[in-house]
Amino acid sequence: MLSLFRAGWLVLSASIVHASLQIVPGATLTATNTGTHMQAHGAGVIVENGVYYIIGEDHTNGSAFQNINCYSSTDLVSWTYVGALLSQTTTAGDLGPNRVVERPKVIYNSSTKKYVLWMHIDDSSYAEAKVGVATGDTVCGKYSYLGSWQPLGYQSRDIGLFQDDDGSAYLLTEDRVNGLRIDSLTADYLNVSSATALLADYEAPAIVKRNGYYFLFASHLTGWDANDNEYVYATNLSGPWSSWTTFATVGSDTYESQTNYILPVSSDLIMYMGDRWVSTDLAASTYVWLPLTFSGTTTVTIANEVNWIPNVATGGNWTTGPSETWPEGESATLTDGATVVSCSGCSGSEAAGYIGGPSGGTVTFSNVQSGASTKTTIRLKYENGDGTSRFANVSCNGVEQNIAFLPTTNGYTPGSSVVTCALTSGTANTIVITQTDGTYGPDIDRIMVPLS
Repeated sequence: MLSLFRAGWLVLSASIVHASLQIVPGATLTATNTGTHMQAHGAGVIVENGVYYIIGEDHTNGSAFQNINCYSSTDLVSWTYVGALLSQTTTAGDLGPNRVVERPKVIYNSSTKKYVLWMHIDDSSYAEAKVGVATGDTVCGKYSYLGSWQPLGYQSRDIGLFQDDDGSAYLLTEDRVNGLRIDSLTADYLNVSSATALLADYEAPAIVKRNGYYFLFASHLTGWDANDNEYVYATNLSGPWSSWTTFATVGSDTYESQTNYILPVSSDLIMYMGDRWVSTDLAASTYVWLPLTFSGTTTVTIANEVNWIPNVATGGNWTTGPSETWPEGESATLTDGATVVSCSGCSGSEAAGYIGGPSGGTVTFSNVQSGASTKTTIRLKYENGDGTSRFANVSCNGVEQNIAFLPTTNGYTPGSSVVTCALTSGTANTIVITQTDGTYGPDIDRIMVPLS
């Protein structure tokens, strides 16, 4: 097996664990073509021709509506910004300044050949409690906004959408006065036709169907603060529904997250997608994505994986994260002003600091061990005491990427960021972290490199 040395290295022996691209829940997730943390909060996902499109809220400049953004991925790990479906207008109205536009969800109507976007529309005091609808001709193109209203005359805040096997579609909506509603949509998906079910008052709803059962996941009403989310199940959307049951470790507050979507990747991988909200800086909110485990007919649980591998290309199952080496930042080669700094939350209470800056401080990890040649994910453990993101150029075996590092002042210390790296077998791997624009990068605690 594998043994851990004091310096943080793991030594490889006969047992090899296959490493691949990993999802790291709660990490800074840098878009491949923007160099910034992905802005797709409160999101939904739509799949088309093997491509996953995540559509969510842009909070780059605060809590008010800015854009509904779309990113694409083929592996659920690396995401590329495609564009904005809707953007803030300069005039008053639902999409104007200081408006609330949340929880965007898109489904495709095969009869009208339109992509239909539903969202929560409100004013800054959340007094309007409406839904809004827009349509588009392409999944990540520009959408035409059609208007807003209260569905069937009821309040509507957090929303979700569900499209059944027969093409029928449903709005999931939190009505603070009456409870969590499931309402049938019209055939064109542009309006609500009738009430289907009324449950206890939960928010952040999402439904997945599996083996003839509908599983509805939702959150208690605690604002931006996380809680122990729960689920119910039924064989018919109109009920009867089971009692509410927690699915994550009780007391973990769903691993500090709130449900936004449940993504069925395959029969072997159904993925919980949650937001880890930072209420004081929504742009710094991260994504907690984890595989759900279905036991028996109706029992659902979720474990808190540090990192895990969605095997999208090989059938859609999943495996836990690989064994790793853990080279320490303070033990790397530090040049051009980079130096060892005190770091109370870091491994060994030290880190490599003063990266970048006027002198271009540089950290070089040489002779990094791996057991195989593969494209994989390296975790970067760091601290950033600023109120905004820091950035660094991370070169892996000569291939450089610009990586974002969110603030760690929100209590998650040290933080995690990720970089995709093509490793080679042996100890010929070199990872260099610097910043060349005169700003300082993060303090690097250590890097966590898959062994094989």
